[in-house]
Amino acid sequence: MTVATSLIPGLDDIVRRGDPKRRGEIARAIAQLFFQDAAKLRPDLVELFDNLLIDLVPHAELASRTDLAERFSQLDNAPPRLVGQLARENEIMVAGPLLRRSPVLDEAALVDIARLKGQGHLLAMTERPTLSAQITDVLVERGDRDVVRRAAGNAGAMFSPGGYSELIKRASQDGVLTLKIGQREDLSGEHLKELLNGTLDVIRRRLSSVVKPDRQVEIKRAMAAIEEATLPPGPRRDFTAAQRTVLGLHRGGHLGESALLGFAKAHKYEESIASLSAMSGVRLTILDRLIAGDRHDPILILGRLLNLGWPTVRALILMWYGPNRTPADADLEQARVNFTRLMPATAERVVNFWRNRRSI
Repeated sequence: MTVATSLIPGLDDIVRRGDPKRRGEIARAIAQLFFQDAAKLRPDLVELFDNLLIDLVPHAELASRTDLAERFSQLDNAPPRLVGQLARENEIMVAGPLLRRSPVLDEAALVDIARLKGQGHLLAMTERPTLSAQITDVLVERGDRDVVRRAAGNAGAMFSPGGYSELIKRASQDGVLTLKIGQREDLSGEHLKELLNGTLDVIRRRLSSVVKPDRQVEIKRAMAAIEEATLPPGPRRDFTAAQRTVLGLHRGGHLGESALLGFAKAHKYEESIASLSAMSGVRLTILDRLIAGDRHDPILILGRLLNLGWPTVRALILMWYGPNRTPADADLEQARVNFTRLMPATAERVVNFWRNRRSI
């Protein structure tokens, strides 16, 4: 029996032996006195109500506990011990309103609840107007997919560097989470690069379409840095002039097999690759890496996709060998046979895969 309950005759007997309905009625009556003038109550009176209600409310009917939790969740000076006890209830109908918005619950209490309770409690917590990094660390560590998505979408949530890294790690398997993280105002440039580096092209394009213009610029810069990092060491080819040439041909309606054949015969590698990129839709850096490899199979695949004639494909193969190497006739004949046998549907599937690659 508390000091508070001993002040009211018969109240301790109700607390100890009263049925839940009776406890609920008494709790509502006392709480109503609190609600009538809550804003003006001195701290000592709040403490008195706290001592009275904490013996009654937790043992009252579910409906009574739910109603009182909802009302107390909206007060700045709700009885703190009672709020803490109700917020720890397993019944989410009672705990939920307090976890979502009660200003009385401090960070230590929220972290403790987040570490001990289930996903329903964590999900309710993600709706709070603000969440500290200490709280979100636990939410990201213990939360399921819905909890983590909701936390990432909460503009008032803060994340520690470690929390952000864990979020991004989980986003590699969750396109919805990627979009939510990518739209956060507090996302750093390094974390954006980390996020994009583990994201499929289709999600990256979707992200670019939903973020603000300044974030779109950041995404382009991050992707350029990612692609640059994947390139091998040593001198890099400069495709700037070749891209201008190809763009001029395209605008004039002259970009086609004839132009490509001319570039290949002249051993103009940059112009040939830029033309193939524009004609196939495969990113230039990807195509350069493919064709600069140790096999000329990508040329055969692109030739079949673009319905090129063997003379053009042959010229591209000779360009691939370079001016100082001459392939054996048997090798060229084998390449022609392989090209002839290659099915257009197969070439289409392979090129679609290349189109969706971030890097090689």
